Amino acid sequence: MPIIAKIQVERDEQFKYINEKSKEFVTAEAPIISVDAKKKELVGNFKNNGQTWKKKGEADEVDVYDFLSLAEGRITPYGAYDPARNEGFVNVGISYDTAEFAVESIRRWWNLFGRKRYPNATKLMITADGGGSNGSRNKGWKQYLQNFANETNLEIVVCHFPPGTSKWNKIEHRMFSFISMNWKGRPLTSYETVINLIKGTTTTKGLSIDAQLDEGIYEKGKTFSEKEMSKLYLERHKKHPNWNYTIKPQKA
Repeated sequence: MPIIAKIQVERDEQFKYINEKSKEFVTAEAPIISVDAKKKELVGNFKNNGQTWKKKGEADEVDVYDFLSLAEGRITPYGAYDPARNEGFVNVGISYDTAEFAVESIRRWWNLFGRKRYPNATKLMITADGGGSNGSRNKGWKQYLQNFANETNLEIVVCHFPPGTSKWNKIEHRMFSFISMNWKGRPLTSYETVINLIKGTTTTKGLSIDAQLDEGIYEKGKTFSEKEMSKLYLERHKKHPNWNYTIKPQKA
């Protein structure tokens, strides 16, 4: 089979697998979240792409240059979106987008929404892109998910979208796109402004989003040995095992 045709088949198989797993969770009334990091943004009196209507003479005046030295800081919004409830959470980080930060964002979603919405949950399904801080090959992502599973006693079922298909991840077109539309043309002048604009994002279909500022410091470049990885309670699925796996709580 030609390489391109094989890639297409694998991609279609993974989409079907994600849909099948999602239906299983919906039937069991178990939580599913779509996760990802939105692109980094400078916080300050800088131009923000897009246009917004304002009365004549009331247009925002912004700095000509968007140098980091002129900014309050740089943010990385990491989101968790619950498609069953059309409800989302964004953890606004001011440090690096690492695996530790990604899982901390999921932890915050769980503490704020998940455990209240799904008090009887024994498992959680996560759909994520194949790369970045929540990538399928990211050792730290699996290690920190193991810690989260141990804390919550949840089985974590992870399904990654194939490379180059991130736009099919529901958080992209059901939440992040609306956040971008809501703050287009508006300078992100402060952390408070960012949080308020995210929280103020709604749709005619009832989307609601909460957000928090995460002032934690997350170090880049942490490494995990093969010995550490071998201790994970990780079971790979038969279908595309590099993209689909379950991390179970470890017994004390």
